[in-house]
Amino acid sequence: MTINATTYAELQEIAARYPQERSGLLPMLHLVQSTEGRVTADGINACAEILGLTAAEVSGVATFYTMYKRKPVGEHHVGVCTNTLCAVMGGDQIFAELKEHLQVGNDETTTDGKVTLEHVECNAACDYAPVVMVNWEFFDNQTPESAKQLVDDLRAGKTVTASRGAKICSWREAERVLAGFDDGRADEGPSAGEASLAGLRTLDGDQ
Repeated sequence: MTINATTYAELQEIAARYPQERSGLLPMLHLVQSTEGRVTADGINACAEILGLTAAEVSGVATFYTMYKRKPVGEHHVGVCTNTLCAVMGGDQIFAELKEHLQVGNDETTTDGKVTLEHVECNAACDYAPVVMVNWEFFDNQTPESAKQLVDDLRAGKTVTASRGAKICSWREAERVLAGFDDGRADEGPSAGEASLAGLRTLDGDQ
């Protein structure tokens, strides 16, 4: 299967945004994922052709960054931070219980195709540890119970809203946003949480 004409044109549109076209490779790979569900060989070849790179050079980038997937991702990508602070605050326990609850291992997808579970590195949200991310949106101060309810709601198709962001869309839709295509929801939901705002108030002397 080859990249369709619409996607190819959008890949060219992304490349044209940059003075040096190859600077567009990362968002281009996100666009490939938004249409293909992963980084495919055809996607790699299309990016290489547009940017004047070799397929090996594009593949080297796609395999370096963990956000680019080489096997299909479910409707939702659920990442559990297992870096130091989140881990000691309960992230390891959350991840272990989610694996058992969903009956999957790391970087595996549920049989219904709804959730891909993965342990992820630090999300720079340590003041809200332990943190779970759904399609790169934050869910703060999680517990094993809240995390299991979260994935159950996702699998049931319920409306789920991030702690500091918008209502959750699909992983593919989120990938299109990361490719630089606006979904009109940038201002939906709060962008900062109480822990961050408390620090600002302290600096301002308003305690």
